Amino acid sequence: MDLEKRVKAFSSLGRMLQNFINQKNYTVDEWKSDFFLKLDKTIKNSQNINTWFIEGYVKYAINAIATNLTEEKIRQWMNKYSLSSFNSEKTKTIGVVMAGNIPLVGFFDFFYIMMSGNIVNVKLSSQDKQLLPLLAFALIQLEPDFKNYYTFTERQLKDIDAIIATGSNNTSKYFEYYFGKYPNIIRKNRNSVAVLTGNETNAELKLLGNDIFLYFGFGCRNVSKLYIPVGYDLNKIFRAIEDKKEIINNHKYFNNYEYNKAIYLINQTLHLDNGFILLKEDMSLHSPVGTLYYEYFKNNEDLKNKLIQNKEKIQCIVTNHFDVADSIKIGNTQIPGLTDYPDGIDVMNFIFSL
Repeated sequence: MDLEKRVKAFSSLGRMLQNFINQKNYTVDEWKSDFFLKLDKTIKNSQNINTWFIEGYVKYAINAIATNLTEEKIRQWMNKYSLSSFNSEKTKTIGVVMAGNIPLVGFFDFFYIMMSGNIVNVKLSSQDKQLLPLLAFALIQLEPDFKNYYTFTERQLKDIDAIIATGSNNTSKYFEYYFGKYPNIIRKNRNSVAVLTGNETNAELKLLGNDIFLYFGFGCRNVSKLYIPVGYDLNKIFRAIEDKKEIINNHKYFNNYEYNKAIYLINQTLHLDNGFILLKEDMSLHSPVGTLYYEYFKNNEDLKNKLIQNKEKIQCIVTNHFDVADSIKIGNTQIPGLTDYPDGIDVMNFIFSL
């Protein structure tokens, strides 16, 4: 399929999704209004399939996708690669095993493969099996030629030339067993961390609340741990994130928070509690739902050593006031760009290498 058709179709999909989020052009014509009504219904139904997929978070995920699917951003992203690579004469079929931790988490793997001119065979997560097929439906309304470039399955992936699989450290062992014979990208657990210096403003720490609480903390780009200097006043964080207290009204989040709180109290584990999140000093990166870990560093060299030791487990490093390579600003973890590839592995170079 012509590369320009691919660009136009995905950028048109981006405009449609942006219109949906902004409630503009809702009934431009019959099929679009039908799509918007289906999308609205699917979003509302998502929570019945996965109780963590509340409407506001699903819409946030859709908006994050739409923000990237502009013609300008797509072309800027494409310019990083040889344009001839997008028009290979030998079409490959690439399998994708999608995770279900946050809404539409695997959309951009779908996008990358489709834009490369190859075929994608998607195994959907049982926790997120309606949203992507609906976006694919909209895509073939915009460009019918796309209908031959993707398939969805709930069974084991077969007849593929390569695989991209996302899961936990445990499931990665199964992925390596089943798909080790194929060229592959197999993603494991990763977490994001924030490095604070004590010089952050209340407004900056308030934005940090988004990095922590969005999607209830389930994303690999969610901040699950803080690195703070010795003597840091943790009450600054509690004061800044007060506007996130409504999260405790979600019964599943509340149950996790209460469970971890009970464990800490029974075991007499030192922790801080503001009524909707627990702060606990811990060397681990992955904190349970309703809990945020923190660890002190003595000086800059000590901090750099800690980050280096955990390099393979960290997705994002968030900071505004510390010189860390490839760090991102506070409040931006859930707004990745097209080149912010998971695990730092360039998916397009992987695809083109096939």
